[in-house]
Amino acid sequence: MIFRNKKILVTGADGFIGSHLVEHLVASGNDVRAFVYYNSFNSWGWLDELPLKIRQELDVFSGDIRDPNGVRHAMQGCDIVLHLAALIAIPYSYHSPDTYIDTNVKGTLNVVQAARDLGVERVVHTSTSEVYGTAQFVPITEDHPLQGQSPYSASKIGADQIAMSFYNSFDTPVAIIRPFNTYGPRQSARAVIPTVITQIANGAKQIQLGSLTPTRDFNYISDTVAGFEAVAASEACVGEVLNVGSGFEVSIGDTAAAIAEVMGENIEIVCDEQRIRPGKSEVERLFAGNEKMKNLTDWTPEFGGLDGFKRGLKLTAEWFVEPGNLSRYKSEIYNV
Repeated sequence: MIFRNKKILVTGADGFIGSHLVEHLVASGNDVRAFVYYNSFNSWGWLDELPLKIRQELDVFSGDIRDPNGVRHAMQGCDIVLHLAALIAIPYSYHSPDTYIDTNVKGTLNVVQAARDLGVERVVHTSTSEVYGTAQFVPITEDHPLQGQSPYSASKIGADQIAMSFYNSFDTPVAIIRPFNTYGPRQSARAVIPTVITQIANGAKQIQLGSLTPTRDFNYISDTVAGFEAVAASEACVGEVLNVGSGFEVSIGDTAAAIAEVMGENIEIVCDEQRIRPGKSEVERLFAGNEKMKNLTDWTPEFGGLDGFKRGLKLTAEWFVEPGNLSRYKSEIYNV
């Protein structure tokens, strides 16, 4: 979909989902400014791995989402803002919660404040299924209670509320997209699917994991990207929160088994205590209700159900086993 004559800013463009979103938008003919985290190495994160043809079309801004002046500068001349910049690792939030408040809450405030002042046409703020905590009912709809079971999820609840408060208070055109667990090429090894794939790809037969019983609703990356595009394009989504999930629930243990199956390996799962969340912090069940998203947009998951999940896992594993990609990951350690 081409947003004709529109300039699109993507914050968190250097990350897993952000880089895929930028790649898709540019390949579709859109004018994109990519907000990446400033560093002295001049690294653009995963954007550095995109095809040269894509990178040459990018307008890259290096900054820090926590800096209101930089955020405002980055948003100058932009019509649509897709706000993905965030700290997302749950274990890291246990010992460094301050950074999550600064990045996730204050960063979101910087975005919506600048959007209000600059008259931006649309802000799509990225939430997470973690804000729901363990499901009180399934499928989880957007009306499910919010539960901060980790400092990370609490910071995202705060960020969501800040974003929506600007819609309610100032009519800032904010929509909130709430993806369930996204997976695919380029994902960090702090997530369970890359953890299993990289261990198997490096020859391990005993796979170290935490709790195996929690369930998740996994989205293949292209479905999540399509969700962002659909929400950004829909006037009906302004002022709304929308779940983007496959509508398929699977346990962590069964996920590991499915990965081993698509990779043609036999594995034994070994519990690693350091990978287990504190008892009351573990989200035991996530299972998306996606009817609202389907009703307000033309989005529907292409990788839903068990067959779709295995297709996505196969595509993901094929990327990770490439030597140049696998060498980036430290499968022998616990990635916080």
